[in-house]
Amino acid sequence: MLPKEIAQLAVQKLNKKLSNEIFLIIQNDRELMQAYLKAVEANGVESVNKQIGKEIKAAYQLVNINQREDDPSCTLIKSHQMFE
Repeated sequence: MLPKEIAQLAVQKLNKKLSNEIFLIIQNDRELMQAYLKAVEANGVESVNKQIGKEIKAAYQLVNINQREDDPSCTLIKSHQMFE
């Protein structure tokens, strides 16, 4: 396997769990977690999580795949969209 192919496969794997990773960053960062909780209090968890998901997708110019992760390791989300 060529280095390019290895990198492409690794990126594909990351894209599938990128939402979980971003939410873990929020969960594990005191400042981000406080801001997240305030946003949830003001707007509701579904709205906040959906907006964060849209920002992740836009920031990395990702495309949804027809699959969701239903058992993320982050406790802030119950499931998340997987990207390509």
